[in-house]
Amino acid sequence: MDTLAVLLKAPESLALSRLPLVEPGDADVIVDIEWSGISTGTERLLYTGRMPPFPGMGYPLVPGYESVGRVVAAGPAAGRAVGARVFVPGARCFGDVRGLFGGAAARLVVPGAKARPIAEDLGERGVLLALAATAHHAISPGSALPDLIVGHGVLGRLIARLAVALGGSPTVWETNPARADGAAGYAVIDPIADDRRDYRCIQDVSGDATILDTLIARLGPGGEIVLAGFYDRLSFAFPPAFMREARIRIAAEFREADIEAVTALIADGRLSLDGLITHHQPATEADQAYRTAFGDPACLKMILDWRTCS
Repeated sequence: MDTLAVLLKAPESLALSRLPLVEPGDADVIVDIEWSGISTGTERLLYTGRMPPFPGMGYPLVPGYESVGRVVAAGPAAGRAVGARVFVPGARCFGDVRGLFGGAAARLVVPGAKARPIAEDLGERGVLLALAATAHHAISPGSALPDLIVGHGVLGRLIARLAVALGGSPTVWETNPARADGAAGYAVIDPIADDRRDYRCIQDVSGDATILDTLIARLGPGGEIVLAGFYDRLSFAFPPAFMREARIRIAAEFREADIEAVTALIADGRLSLDGLITHHQPATEADQAYRTAFGDPACLKMILDWRTCS
């Protein structure tokens, strides 16, 4: 078997290429992808070549970890039904080509356990499960809910929606007026208009490596900063953090429990994925889609449509 896939040959060198697929085993499924999302965090770093050294990093690679499709074949030990619509958080099925994260392709071979059945009515919004689970992972059990979130992109909006669903009422900082709309149950303001310096929990999704001093200055005593973006190298002035006994926590990749939790919240109507997908492109126009996703501030989430590819 083979498939069409987005291939990053080198930084800023992207093409739609036909790649061989590994043979499926008894525990594997074959999924025909309908839609995949483009991440403006991790995938931007891969695209620009600014991704810090990371296990599995290298070119050429197939990006993508936000894919939804149909199971078209299932091994006897896969535990999945043919015809099921599933969310797939990436794949490693392209032979010598790196699958980091490997979801941006027309067809994937993955272990059945990685292909999570989703509700039919989620449709293309199912690609947002990865970011919703990432948002949930950033809200650590037992910690204070975020009362300040930095950035009103898709991840910032999902963290804010989760905080509201869990009983919080956060403030969101956003400097781009084009991204200030879409709030429900929380306020979006320019940081210049905010004079608070007693936040208990600040979650940063901006990926700005220079922001720590600004955030530490806004913490109350014993407050926590959660780094939910992706950064190369961070530094901060020690005395202000010392005076506040500040805590800094890093939120890593989501886990299966996070997907379980957000799936339940969506099913209960407590978490909405509406209004987050703003742009669509056929997968045959992947190069332009990636450029738009990374260059157009009005683009919250770009979706590649694979349904006409094979």
